Amino acid sequence: MGPLSARLLMQRGRPKSDRLGKIRSLNLSGLKLLSEDLDPKLLCRLTQLQELDLSNNQLETLPADLGLSHLRILRCANNQLGDITTLCQFPQLEELSLEGNPFLTVNDNLKISFLLPNLRKVNGKDASSTSSQVESLNRELTSRVTAHWEKFVASQSPEGAKKAQTDFVRSAVRDVRYGPESLSEFTQWRVQMISEELVASGGTQVHETDIQERSLKATAAQESRARPVALKRPDDVPLNLSPNKRVCASPLAQVEDNPVGSDGSQPALQLEPLYFLQCHSKNNSPQDLDTQLWACAFEPTWEEGHTGATSQTGATSQTVATCGGESVCVIDCQTGIVLHKYKAPGEEFFSVAWTALTVVTQAGHKKRWSVLAAAGLRGQVRLLHVRAGFCCGVIRAHKRAIATLCFSPNHETHLFTASYDKRIILWDIGAPNDDYEFQASQLLTLDTTSTPLRLCPVASCPDDYLLAGCEGGCCCWDVRLDQPQKRRVFEVEFVFSEGSEASSRRVDGLAFVNKDVVASKGSGLGTICLWSWSQTWAGRGRQVTVAVVVLAWLQWSPTTLAYLSLSTCPADEETVLCGDEEGNVWIYDVRHVVTQQTPLLAAPQAPTQILKWPQPRALSQTVTKTMVNTVVANPTLTYLTALTDSNIVAIWKRR
Repeated sequence: MGPLSARLLMQRGRPKSDRLGKIRSLNLSGLKLLSEDLDPKLLCRLTQLQELDLSNNQLETLPADLGLSHLRILRCANNQLGDITTLCQFPQLEELSLEGNPFLTVNDNLKISFLLPNLRKVNGKDASSTSSQVESLNRELTSRVTAHWEKFVASQSPEGAKKAQTDFVRSAVRDVRYGPESLSEFTQWRVQMISEELVASGGTQVHETDIQERSLKATAAQESRARPVALKRPDDVPLNLSPNKRVCASPLAQVEDNPVGSDGSQPALQLEPLYFLQCHSKNNSPQDLDTQLWACAFEPTWEEGHTGATSQTGATSQTVATCGGESVCVIDCQTGIVLHKYKAPGEEFFSVAWTALTVVTQAGHKKRWSVLAAAGLRGQVRLLHVRAGFCCGVIRAHKRAIATLCFSPNHETHLFTASYDKRIILWDIGAPNDDYEFQASQLLTLDTTSTPLRLCPVASCPDDYLLAGCEGGCCCWDVRLDQPQKRRVFEVEFVFSEGSEASSRRVDGLAFVNKDVVASKGSGLGTICLWSWSQTWAGRGRQVTVAVVVLAWLQWSPTTLAYLSLSTCPADEETVLCGDEEGNVWIYDVRHVVTQQTPLLAAPQAPTQILKWPQPRALSQTVTKTMVNTVVANPTLTYLTALTDSNIVAIWKRR
């Protein structure tokens, strides 16, 4: 576009005038403006401007001295803004639109609330709840920084006091912590501001905030949950595989919580229930205890965050994505806050998976995106930029429902989708273009003989082979892209005991414990199987049907209900997790199994412990039991999240 001119401003301004000082509303949307095109010397002549539309441009920041002191409405949707601190120059701003700026995060929302005390609406929504959160954070941070100041000064000698004040700001930013990790960018930003103010005043005063008190409307404690439009099972599933998993009173194995592990050497984990959330309710109804929740995944900690900042060594994720009904939620486990919620009316989500993409802005800057893929009943994959809060792409992957999906651990843009059409497809979602849209391409099609339920790239060679648990058993495909065939059948079908009956049994739980050991469920009632990939693969020869080399059997619930998935926590812990039909979580420490030299083919081993369902209250009554469809822990097993058939997300924390 190039620099703005007075003539253009008068053409696009309202009311029509030959004097810039009389314009009250100005529309500069869709002009492909860059940040340097906004000339402060020209725009400051708009002395009466109250409404400005800068949406659908290419702005990365706003100049700091535009001089629009009377501005009340600002629209900056669909730009590339990465820094919003210059908005403080508009103290009278009441309405702000920032939708479609992919590099802004929840931390920027908090900064905006702090910087703009008169703000009433952000992206068309009431801003009072965010303001209340900021006020609470600010009070606590102010108290902690003040206490840190007193300790810091007390530790300094009188002659070193002046230098101590200089060092204090760095010390406070390093040591003062409060709130969830997901808000650390905001809290450290405020800690630095509060510290600098303390130093400037000589430690005599701290202004808690410049935010004006707002009257807060009563709001629901949690945004909510959605009753599914359809069940997870398509109509043509055989009747003996009941799609509606009803609570039943099948007897629970008599295993109590143990102070030590089943082998007598490992202590049980100390986990306490932290939150019970109803965040998937249809129409946000607190009466909804019916929505089935299907899948969850913790956001990985990337080497580089979405803002380009390097993450701290040893950092672990406490942000989990959950899906069920027509919504996908992103939850901070430390606070129980639903950070983001995405709805697709008429959809029922069955699976979610994370990846991180490196994107380059039009100015040549590299940014790191966390992207969440979600899919379900409609056969579509939605690619969600959760930090910015919008869907940046839809892949029409299958004509029938998608049961599960997963990203390749080695290729950030490679995505596997598995559908009730009995196909698994490998996609390359690519990098987003200048409009932050994806153009996915299909790389491989893998045919199955029954519905695929779980996908698992082989841990030791994820670019070569893919495992899938299916209604008819467990199969393996060659997924090497240097092979000519783009449509393939399975290489091997694995069975878990001799005889033809075993080969037809459903495998609805599948995960690698480490590079070699696989945990699978569904091949036998009341058990989970641990088997060796390397030993099984080495002994296959030219056979198409191969019996797995079993290392151990783990005792589990004897229920006949299907689709209660298992997961593993490989990092350091080597733990297997699985829910049951009573709301319990079975935990197995299998380090003694994966380190053994020979298989343990004795009786099934008892779990290390069972987390009993805590029986929370909802609708003035106790939820005595529910089915846990899936349970997942973050890599360090600090937080554990369980999803139920009764629209409850349960979060435990390790003590």
